[in-house]
Amino acid sequence: MNAPISNPARTNPGMDEESFEQFAEQLQRYVRERLIPAERDVIENDRVPDDILNEMREMGLFGISVPEEYGGAGLNTRQYARVVNIMSYAAPAFRSIFSINIGMFASALKNGGTEAQRQEWYPKLIEGKIACFGLTEPGSGSDSAAMQTTAVPDPDGNGWILNGSKRYITNAPHADVALIMARTEKEALPKNAHVSAFIVPMDTRGISTGSPDRKMGQAGSHISDIMLDDVKVPGDALLGGETGQGFRFAMQSLDNGRISVGAAATAYARRALDSALRYANERKAFGEPIARFQLIQAMLADSETEIYAAECMMKDVTERVDRGENTIAKAAAFKVFASEMCGRVVDRVVQIYGGAGYLAEYDAERFYRDARIYRIYEGTTQILQLQIAKHMLREWEKVHG
Repeated sequence: MNAPISNPARTNPGMDEESFEQFAEQLQRYVRERLIPAERDVIENDRVPDDILNEMREMGLFGISVPEEYGGAGLNTRQYARVVNIMSYAAPAFRSIFSINIGMFASALKNGGTEAQRQEWYPKLIEGKIACFGLTEPGSGSDSAAMQTTAVPDPDGNGWILNGSKRYITNAPHADVALIMARTEKEALPKNAHVSAFIVPMDTRGISTGSPDRKMGQAGSHISDIMLDDVKVPGDALLGGETGQGFRFAMQSLDNGRISVGAAATAYARRALDSALRYANERKAFGEPIARFQLIQAMLADSETEIYAAECMMKDVTERVDRGENTIAKAAAFKVFASEMCGRVVDRVVQIYGGAGYLAEYDAERFYRDARIYRIYEGTTQILQLQIAKHMLREWEKVHG
């Protein structure tokens, strides 16, 4: 892991460095001594064991990004990303179960929540209530104009009535609360002002979830549909107390989520490469370890080079966030590079394992399946390429227009 760099000018200093380093070291031991040995249990039962879930709550992982004044650890973005990176060396389900809490949900509260909403929900995140993020629908994802979920004023009071469905929602089957994006205007408006965000407890009458979807990989991490049938919520469920701001809050939260995915992909690539390095030294062919073969060494070296580049990108973009810079394009670039890099690394790892890499008996094929989703969620590579290019063109216009 990269050693943190002290910067007195940082606008978000986060936890003091000595305490954070102690926490990070403890977390690394926990990952290697507790989580990795439990991976087979997670895969066989497709769930994170309750005792581990409770241990993660006791360690404060569900509230690490909540500001200290609300009882959280108050980690800044650099520290938050490093925690995600450390946790993601183990099976993806361990990160997935708490990542929405500390990423998109906590970020939305910070960027757009009212003081009353923060006072209510931050403590619940800290105690380990599980959050999910409801943006994607059967017919829309990044295209907010196609969003079908609606929120209309409740004629019986000052609240809202939500109808619609959400798809591919991480943690939905066991979430306690959802941040639901819904259109509060029939017509699509400029800057997505027809979309608002609502904090909706998952035990609210009218909410149901589908059966967990069967997936290519990431055992123990669950996604499903959320169905909203005349779901009544009070007026204070509207994030920020203002309509037309939901998509902006969602996009700001997704920047945080993309950093999380980039950090996770970087760590999982490192895990896969460590596995390949061990295998290459143990597996012999023609009387010597295959690690001595130059073409094997080339795959190892290319993987190390790319992981190092992603680690540098993670350090740079998170420090920029903590300095208060606009990092929309750089967060997207980090996520694109790290997720695509992870895909290349796990592919090489399967190749290094040879025939064994195709067998479920070995870890390589699991790494390969688990890694594929990183290029899709929190914005596909192609959508983020468009976002990065638009940002580049806007910046060019400012200088040359």
